[in-house]
Amino acid sequence: MARLVTRIHELRKAKGMQQAELAALVGVRRETIGHLENGRYNPSLKLAMDIARVFALPVEEVFRFEEDGETGTDKQ
Repeated sequence: MARLVTRIHELRKAKGMQQAELAALVGVRRETIGHLENGRYNPSLKLAMDIARVFALPVEEVFRFEEDGETGTDKQ
């Protein structure tokens, strides 16, 4: 089964941004960002695109699906 993997935490920290700041920019609660970072919540398409836009990246560079047992390496 595939699971959604996110780089939000990594990207946010690289920008020196707090969860609350990102949440305010995309119009959600801070807890939602925490749940996204911890894999407890899958974003809507709009939210995923809004988050990617904050980091000026394509959505595919912020979110990706990983099959169970797959490592963090890219498979193309």
